[in-house]
Amino acid sequence: MSRVLDNARRTLTVEAAALQEAEARLEGAFEEAVQIILASKGRLVVTGMGKSGLIGRKIAATLASTGTPSFFMHPAEGSHGDLGMITGQDVVLTISSSGETQEVVALLPLLQRLGTKVIAMVGRADSTLGQRSDAILDISVTNEACPMNLAPTASTTVTLALGDALAVSLLEERGFTPEDFARFHPGGSLGKQLLLHISDLMHSGDGIPQVRRSAPMREALLEMTAKRLGMTAVVDAQERLVGVITDGDLRRSLDEAMDLHEVTAGEAMTPDPFTIGPDELAARGLQYMEDRSINGLLVVAEGNRVVGALNMHDFLRAGVI
Repeated sequence: MSRVLDNARRTLTVEAAALQEAEARLEGAFEEAVQIILASKGRLVVTGMGKSGLIGRKIAATLASTGTPSFFMHPAEGSHGDLGMITGQDVVLTISSSGETQEVVALLPLLQRLGTKVIAMVGRADSTLGQRSDAILDISVTNEACPMNLAPTASTTVTLALGDALAVSLLEERGFTPEDFARFHPGGSLGKQLLLHISDLMHSGDGIPQVRRSAPMREALLEMTAKRLGMTAVVDAQERLVGVITDGDLRRSLDEAMDLHEVTAGEAMTPDPFTIGPDELAARGLQYMEDRSINGLLVVAEGNRVVGALNMHDFLRAGVI
């Protein structure tokens, strides 16, 4: 097995060295490419054949999810109608290690007629693609990790990393925020944390567990059982929140041998409970609960009136956790 590990380590070493070489070549050309994209009023269209195309698809996806409108166009399909998706306001990012990929080079005169800016990720600046582009990102490598120096390995790693560098640089220049990211990823955990509000999760109306301060503990127990949130709000005659009874309060009442028919909710409650507003982010509510080691949360609006309630299970069901 030592040979297997030796090959793995050599591959990683070669690719790490290729990335360091690419980093040393960034100055000038990389900034020029970023400025071309920022100045564009259109989309960034990524194209490439074979493994370059596969890397290009990932680059386009990363750009699109980080604030740079982008999509991948297969170069062969571009010559058969898909070029109609490109306008003169777009920028085309072409990927070709040799710079002579026939399907990619064939697009250049068509793009030139449209007035579309072209950025080339290319391994040879003196290639056809390199010479006919507005900016060049050098993806050349000293050696591929492939022992025959044939299969694209280190070069595709460099291309992918440069694509990530472009995306990160552009999102910083655009002032892209976590909230922006969430809007592009509404189905993900981060999207839920940044887009969902307490009002989206809480139980409201008849689903709110609450009893009057004067109610016997037996009534509070029945309310907690019916609403199944592990707590009940305690309100005064004007229906303003004055306290909360939780499962823990109930257990303490039983441990102290209190008569559930005689003890009132007001006597057993925890006064001035922690609350949250309905417009707060769900993620903030979750953080409050975790910081205070509580499992339930009452939601209040103006006048300290209870408008909702939720517990940890509601956060789990919504995918916020």
